Amino acid sequence: MSSSSTSTVSTRTPIRTTTTTTTSTSASPRTAQVVSLLGDLIRNACVNDGTPDSGQEVRNARTLVQFLAGSGAEVELVEPHPGRVSAIFTVRGTDPDAPPLSLIGHTDVVPVDEENWSFAPFAGEVVDGVVRGRGALDMLNLTAAMAVVTREVATSGTPLAGDLVFAAVADEEAGSRFGMDWITTHRPGLVPTENALTESGGLHVGSHVTVTVGEKGGAPRRLVAHGRGGHGSLPWGAANAALLAADAALRVAGHRTRPVLDARWRAFVAASPLSEAARAALLDPERLDDALPELGTSARFGHAVSHLTLSPNVLRSGSKGNVIPGRGQVDVDIRLLPGQTGDDADAAVAAALGDLAAPAGPVEVLAGPARDASVSPDHGRLYDALVGAVTARFPSSEVLPLLTSGGTDARFVRERGGVAYGFALFSDAWDVGRFRSLFHGDDEQVDVESLRLTVDALSEVVTGFLAPVGATTEAGR
Repeated sequence: MSSSSTSTVSTRTPIRTTTTTTTSTSASPRTAQVVSLLGDLIRNACVNDGTPDSGQEVRNARTLVQFLAGSGAEVELVEPHPGRVSAIFTVRGTDPDAPPLSLIGHTDVVPVDEENWSFAPFAGEVVDGVVRGRGALDMLNLTAAMAVVTREVATSGTPLAGDLVFAAVADEEAGSRFGMDWITTHRPGLVPTENALTESGGLHVGSHVTVTVGEKGGAPRRLVAHGRGGHGSLPWGAANAALLAADAALRVAGHRTRPVLDARWRAFVAASPLSEAARAALLDPERLDDALPELGTSARFGHAVSHLTLSPNVLRSGSKGNVIPGRGQVDVDIRLLPGQTGDDADAAVAAALGDLAAPAGPVEVLAGPARDASVSPDHGRLYDALVGAVTARFPSSEVLPLLTSGGTDARFVRERGGVAYGFALFSDAWDVGRFRSLFHGDDEQVDVESLRLTVDALSEVVTGFLAPVGATTEAGR
């Protein structure tokens, strides 16, 4: 796994190096392995800032290869760009006609602003039953649990019907150009796309527990403001493109799109602990926006999954302090609900810009690469296995199929006709609001109890789904 120019490094033999050691903990041996491995993955600091040479997921690939060494799992390594390594582990089933199951966990993390953290973001420490560090929620926690379950299955000797594939992939945080996008485009079949589990689910909404069945699409737009350059000492009457771009950004940020009250939204509102008056307002398109604060810490998430959203995130203009810029640009992150298209994005931007929009106005709108929203059904064999694992641990809870506002590697599975679900389990202190506040946020952390719930539930789902016909799994005994 050197950072060479080799595009694909491949082996098809079982791994035979030594395994990692686990930390001392009072948790079960299985959970202790997850805690220890998660700490190692956090400390590798595979920070992806979107540039080709960042990430360097080769470090986490090495850690996972070492962890699974001697298990009998096969490994194939792909490296589309130096250091951007994905490791694909396979435990072979006995029936070539049986459906496989892919566990897709990314190994990169987003950057941090260390000044805003109250602890070292890449120490991977366990303090008072909590693992702390960047990636503890997104999604090294689940990647570590997937690795532990894969090793356990591989070493158990229990036959599987279909193949179990654990894909520890690079570059998810920057669109997967060197990860699942590259793999499914250039190595189709390396990671089976019939059935897959990835991030994220298992959060509590009232008496319900979430399973993520889909995600919003994206239709990014770049707004280009055309002004006239000049000397900074003569600002009066100038067509300053920086101001035009700022005006465009403010108009887009302040624009209200009409809410969409689909079945998933109605189910989310019904599950949320609300007064009847608040619930009625959240189901009324004319009152929904003003009622969002009733969702508390989940209000921002509620807005995202009920609206086409526009977020102007990058503004650029000018290069010298004494020159009025003649050009400015705003990059707008636009997220689409199921059924919405790029035309809906363009209509929203045009409505927001008003008289600023070209051709009559000075702001041109350029379209970026788009992707549709993707959704898997809330029924079927894999989904039913997830429901069983949730209700076995939270018997008084119902499962809530939910859309997520962000993008995941699940879309590459759904685009190829497969089903994919975001699945984990969190202790009952974790609602959607708390999770979203720490996801990509400061002081990211996860409790050991949630790691236990996740790895135990994941083990049950994997062994049950891949069990040969007539076999009795641990969960079924």
